[in-house]
Amino acid sequence: MAPHTPQRSERPGEPGALLYLLTSVFLPTSVFQGTVSACDHSVMTSLTAHGEPPRYFTFPVLAAAGLPHASTTRHFPGVTSPAEPTAPFTAEARESLGAVGLDLSRVAYARQMHGADVAHAITRGGAAGEVDVLSTRASGVPLAIFTADCLAITLWDAEAGALALAHVGWRGTAKGAAQAAVGAATALGARPARLRAVIAPSIGPCCYEVGEPVIGEFTRAFGHARWERWTRPSSNGRVMLDLWRANEDLLAEAGVDPQAIENPRLCTACHPELLYSYRKGNRGRLVTLAALP
Repeated sequence: MAPHTPQRSERPGEPGALLYLLTSVFLPTSVFQGTVSACDHSVMTSLTAHGEPPRYFTFPVLAAAGLPHASTTRHFPGVTSPAEPTAPFTAEARESLGAVGLDLSRVAYARQMHGADVAHAITRGGAAGEVDVLSTRASGVPLAIFTADCLAITLWDAEAGALALAHVGWRGTAKGAAQAAVGAATALGARPARLRAVIAPSIGPCCYEVGEPVIGEFTRAFGHARWERWTRPSSNGRVMLDLWRANEDLLAEAGVDPQAIENPRLCTACHPELLYSYRKGNRGRLVTLAALP
């Protein structure tokens, strides 16, 4: 999608007032196998930042359509672990996200397993089991995905009132988590061609160097032609993997309109001042949340 026009509020300290200009802050242009890599500002879209430094982002395309949602930064307070016996958000986190219409007292989350299993049609908050895809038709129940390099993908069909969120790393990509999320939304009445899809900040092809077992599992799952489309050679038999492009392709193959896939191309590994990256040794958690209005 085309970059948004740079804007800045007269009161940038207010929540939601600053339009964080990814197009002007980050890294120089580089070419990735005939396409644009993570660090090419010409394809980055803007995110609306809340707080300064930003505590969380929202996507203008979802906000304009009325979907409460957020994607946090390392400056967001009050996130614990979804594996802990208590809820993964403190009172400070609940207060912060109440401003964008997310009631964290009702939040649903999972113990993420790097797979493609789905918790279908969630109706209430709390732990949803060992899954990587959450779906709901229940109004006001936020779904939460935790990441620190992996992709968090949000899918929404406003007409059907169907919402699905997916946690997708390299294992989830190979196992079909993105397609499972489309299937989960479809099972709730969505049509793939009506889905809006957004990909939260995650590791880009500029930084994601992989070897075995990733190479073997991807080529078995997708064949050499697509593997080569999603990679470029690195050194010592390793490659730079573009999980963004892979999942954009897989969403499109599952029926999502490519023009409806929004990806800010903001790399977690490039920006330790703003985001957590497992690869860079930053073991905190980013959270992507959305709830049906």
